[in-house]
Amino acid sequence: MKIFLLCFIPLFVAVDTPGNLPIFLSLTEGMLPKSRRKVIWQACWTAIVVSLLFMLTGKWIFSFLHITTADFKIAGGLILLFIAVTGILPIHHHERYEGVGIVPLGIPLMMGPAALTTLLIQIDLYPIWWVTLGLVTNIVISFLAFYYSWRIAHVFGINGMKAVSKVIHLFLAAIAVMMIRVGLMNMVKG
Repeated sequence: MKIFLLCFIPLFVAVDTPGNLPIFLSLTEGMLPKSRRKVIWQACWTAIVVSLLFMLTGKWIFSFLHITTADFKIAGGLILLFIAVTGILPIHHHERYEGVGIVPLGIPLMMGPAALTTLLIQIDLYPIWWVTLGLVTNIVISFLAFYYSWRIAHVFGINGMKAVSKVIHLFLAAIAVMMIRVGLMNMVKG
């Protein structure tokens, strides 16, 4: 149980389901329940497939392509910044909703640089089945949080969700800038 917790807790912090829930709500605002469930499945499957592939091949891919974790953070930050800006500016809903389960929810929010780097570190420290169990448990928690998020939307109401959506996108932009800044600082140091 101790090894499981050592794998689960850092991933829980890196996956950040509580932090991703308001972003999920803002990105799926106005969606029909069927479409929202599709986004949930897309996000969770994307996160699990990418993370498992990354666990098996991440170090080799980074080495082969000469990619550093700083590069990875900057790329993830740029994607988040783009999503944040498009969430703040008025755009057509059909443009906004296509594929949000894959990008940005599955990647880089659920499985971003922090979570993927955590996985790479953990597979060096613990047996892969414990790391995988910690990962899958975190994905299931995200799935359940997203699935029942509609109850939160009812509490806020339509206008409340619109206001929260804009504020969340501002925070998402700040997170994106932070990821880019940390990546650039890592590049300068390394």
